[in-house]
Amino acid sequence: MTQTTNRFFDELAKMMTDAAGAAQGLRREFESFMKAQGERILREMDLVRRDEFDAVKAMAQRAREENEKLEARIAALEAELAALKGKA
Repeated sequence: MTQTTNRFFDELAKMMTDAAGAAQGLRREFESFMKAQGERILREMDLVRRDEFDAVKAMAQRAREENEKLEARIAALEAELAALKGKA
């Protein structure tokens, strides 16, 4: 009887080991599938890369600073023009 019991438990252990291996394989396959789907979705969204965003952000900052300088220069020229018109 002990031999039958041992064989039963051996077969049960083998089945459990096989089931665990199959579950891990299924998990890896699912993770690969989800990663591929995520990458595909991101590609289709046409997102900008971080370095490109930072470059455009820096360009916009420089343009704002240049606009502020030009506004100050225009204001000074208008004030000078108004002063010249006031003297005439």
